[in-house]
Amino acid sequence: MNRTRLLIASMLVCVSNVALEAAESRPNVILIMVDDFGFECVTANGGESYQTPILDRMASEGMRFTQCHVQPLCTPTRVQLMTGLYNVRNYLQFGVLPRSETTFGNLFRDAGYATAICGKWQLGHDADLPAHFGFDESYLWQHTRRPPRYANPGLEHNAKQIDFGSGEYGPQLVNDFAVDFITRNHERPFLLYYPMILTHDPFQPTPDSPNWDPKAGVSDQKDVKHFADMTKFADKMVGRVLSTLDDLKIRDNTLVLVIGDNGTHKTITSRFRGADYQGAKGSTTAGGTHVPMIASWPGTLESGRVCDDLISSADFLPTICEAAGIQVSIPTDGVSFLPQLRGESGNPRSWLYCWYSPRQQLNLSVQEFAFDHRHKLYADGTLYRIDTDRMETSPIDPQSSPDAIAATAKLRGVLDLFANARPARLDSEFKASRGDEANSPRRQRRADGNPARRGQTSAVPVDR
Repeated sequence: MNRTRLLIASMLVCVSNVALEAAESRPNVILIMVDDFGFECVTANGGESYQTPILDRMASEGMRFTQCHVQPLCTPTRVQLMTGLYNVRNYLQFGVLPRSETTFGNLFRDAGYATAICGKWQLGHDADLPAHFGFDESYLWQHTRRPPRYANPGLEHNAKQIDFGSGEYGPQLVNDFAVDFITRNHERPFLLYYPMILTHDPFQPTPDSPNWDPKAGVSDQKDVKHFADMTKFADKMVGRVLSTLDDLKIRDNTLVLVIGDNGTHKTITSRFRGADYQGAKGSTTAGGTHVPMIASWPGTLESGRVCDDLISSADFLPTICEAAGIQVSIPTDGVSFLPQLRGESGNPRSWLYCWYSPRQQLNLSVQEFAFDHRHKLYADGTLYRIDTDRMETSPIDPQSSPDAIAATAKLRGVLDLFANARPARLDSEFKASRGDEANSPRRQRRADGNPARRGQTSAVPVDR
């Protein structure tokens, strides 16, 4: 009897050890999102204005994607990225992620991962929201309030407000937290979502700038010339994360993804492939949606690969879940690009879809469009050849050629797929959240007015 019990106990220990080893072998995932950072900002993509040596090396040693598109503005992208759903299904208003949603944070935490989010929040002020959406730890700016973000910032650590006044720099503090979280959890699988505070305006010097003044106020030293320093500092912060993985010897078991949350601010003009490139944040042109995307996973990714497949911000949830062996138990509009990361052909998208409504101030307009590598079709029927007309200056006749006719039919079919996708409750919730003002004649006229022909707003909406 004792021998039988000993055998059973030994078997249980073996099973336990196998389970533990399997858990520990699951890859870590780090998703870094740089704020207001368009495709043209990275030297590896053809950018000529800024120094991005870390991202360039990451691309040369890993994988670079050339056709990643997100929403034109901050909150819409964050909601789509975290939930894997197009905004038409769950976007309520600027600065809000509805509590009813499930994020990749929830999925990873439920699967036993240590989870953390650090950087810019902008998804609601309730103190419990980061934890509600699946993050064990949080270190955020603009969570429960909106203090300064750069020199002498105000941050929230697990919803506890901390104000700094001795020359500290917000992005450095957030990066310190990221490094600490990785270090503390390197012996177990972890998810780190790192939506950076940089490179959003106000454009100010960084601690590496020659004119850095830790006593400067928010309104001091603001100048677009500082965007270059901010880009360089953001690149440096990515480098600290990668170096930490190297030091802990877990780089080979960590998938790192870097993207932008939308295009560069419209006041920034950069040199890109021999020409000027003006930022177009808030616009539905490529200048508003086309962002860098670089992946690192030594031993899994073939070095120096470039992928031209279409990638949506909705695709990251199913991709990182598949990489971690986590079943996606919620509806998603995303398509996993994990096969492409592994060097396989995968199931590339043949189109991308966008439903975009900033939902703030007096702007209730909706811009809806679908596009592929060559053509973009807006819901009002306007068609562009975006491979030769990136800024959409010259619409083409949808009946002008067999090519245009075929593209229109294809993309109209995509738009028709989502004709009834908007839940009526969301617009009701939005109007209720705005009170009587939402139903005022002036607001109703704007809401019911004709959409802009090109789907662009006249100015970049307020994005704090």
